[in-house]
Amino acid sequence: MGEGGSPALAQQGGKHVWREVGRDYPTPTDVEAFERRYQTEHVPMAVEKLGGKSDIVATKVLGAPGGSAPFYRIAEVHFPSMDALNACAASEGGKETLAHAAAISSGGPPVILVAEDETYTF
Repeated sequence: MGEGGSPALAQQGGKHVWREVGRDYPTPTDVEAFERRYQTEHVPMAVEKLGGKSDIVATKVLGAPGGSAPFYRIAEVHFPSMDALNACAASEGGKETLAHAAAISSGGPPVILVAEDETYTF
């Protein structure tokens, strides 16, 4: 399968493969204010404006073995292909949502990653 045309949930030898954009948010200076804006503004914006997405996974980091975790929240937006991810990133909705992520991240700029997940089902 070609990278740009791979289906979102491609069965490949017992594993599932997703293309995703991840946003890792540093610990905010005001957790309550961040959560309020994240839940009432950012998540609804992402749902509405990120075209071509397959799903969104929003994770709140509870801790790390060595003490404090480097990130407070990790958001993953899954896409069926790199073409769909790139089209979303180039769209006005994608740009607006990314700018909003930076605007609400009071602990520093979010780290943006593009990744390919492999999920093994048992």
